[in-house]
Amino acid sequence: MTYLRHIPNAITIGRMLSLIPLAWLMLQKQYTGALILALLAGASDGVDGFLAKRFGWEGRLGSILDPLADKLMMLCCFSVFVYQAHFPLWLFLLIVGRDVVIILGTSYVNFFVGRLKVATPTLISKCNTAFQIILILTLLVTLSGLYDLSRLNAGLIILVAVFTVVSGIHYVWLGFQIKKQFKQGRL
Repeated sequence: MTYLRHIPNAITIGRMLSLIPLAWLMLQKQYTGALILALLAGASDGVDGFLAKRFGWEGRLGSILDPLADKLMMLCCFSVFVYQAHFPLWLFLLIVGRDVVIILGTSYVNFFVGRLKVATPTLISKCNTAFQIILILTLLVTLSGLYDLSRLNAGLIILVAVFTVVSGIHYVWLGFQIKKQFKQGRL
């Protein structure tokens, strides 16, 4: 029965594979279908997290795959939205730039300071991710014609921009704190 512990990772990989039909639906302007698929992907994210925690099936692979699946999902959606001119390019570049800075900083710390375990995202980062997901969903709702959330989308764009910058600065600050603690021999 040890094979059951791989169910959360299989769900996460399934979520990653769902990016292909999601992008296709969005490119075909089938926004209702894309919305349904995005909601199913979100539900699967909750299911795999619940299973991993409930049955102690958490592991290093899952701690890497799960946030990677979320990032890929958001990157996929924002890329298509930018391509279709439904999302500002400057915000897309800000989001990608923040993630690149975090990846480079984490890589630097791992290679030159000391190996880090996969850390839990900070509260600021969780808020940033939540606002990005909500923005994707409200854009899909608006584009599908189900309900016009244009005003909400405009406010969410500002919130996403602010939280992207703040969380990026926060992670850079944390990186310097980790480096300082390594130098002082406290880590």
